[in-house]
Amino acid sequence: MWRSDESGSTFLVTKVYTELFTQYAMLRPASLSALDAETTRVRVAKSAAGVTLPGYTYTQDSQDF
Repeated sequence: MWRSDESGSTFLVTKVYTELFTQYAMLRPASLSALDAETTRVRVAKSAAGVTLPGYTYTQDSQDF
């Protein structure tokens, strides 16, 4: 689960795929209306510490969701 830094909404990663040399994650809201909501495509940022989604904070390990 990832939280948007801008809106505070929580999202689930539904798919990760590669286009040429870039990886993208598809995010869907983690809410009751998720089936009707549009997905969001976010470019995956890689670093020595791991991978991140710019503009989103990983919340799976915390109980803040």
